[in-house]
Amino acid sequence: MELSIIKNKIHNIQGNKVILDFDLAELYEVETRVLKQAVRRNLKRFPDDFMFQLSKDEWKEVITNCDNLPENIKFSPATPFAFTEQGVAMLSSVLNSDKAIDVNISIMRAFVALRQHLTDYSNLKEHIAQLEKEMNVKFNDIHQAMNYLLQKDKVQIEQLNRERIGFKTGRKDY
Repeated sequence: MELSIIKNKIHNIQGNKVILDFDLAELYEVETRVLKQAVRRNLKRFPDDFMFQLSKDEWKEVITNCDNLPENIKFSPATPFAFTEQGVAMLSSVLNSDKAIDVNISIMRAFVALRQHLTDYSNLKEHIAQLEKEMNVKFNDIHQAMNYLLQKDKVQIEQLNRERIGFKTGRKDY
């Protein structure tokens, strides 16, 4: 299974990276109803940090922000379950099939790849901030040098154009 397909199904809800139940059901090739039923039968395996059910407001926000949700899901009266990485791992013990195991391995790899991407992004962000700081110092030096040169020329022009005082001979050779 392609990691990019799975990465597109990972959402950020309540500060957690989660996959919604209907996406998992599609990946596992089971009905959403069957997946939810298996979870409800094994609720002890799914504490709040493994799985939670979206509130109506959270679900409306997900519908608003996600373009790729199936039409029949958007109007479902029941709000979906959201599974964290640990919840997905636990789900493989509830759905005990070869397909569930294969999909679960792919999902775990997608979460790891996403975490690695975020780590790389934060390292890149720090590096860019450091470069900006260095460039600001260099640009500040260049700016000061340019101002000095511009002011120097301006002072010389003002010196030449100033009105002379003292004895005037009538000649303009100064």
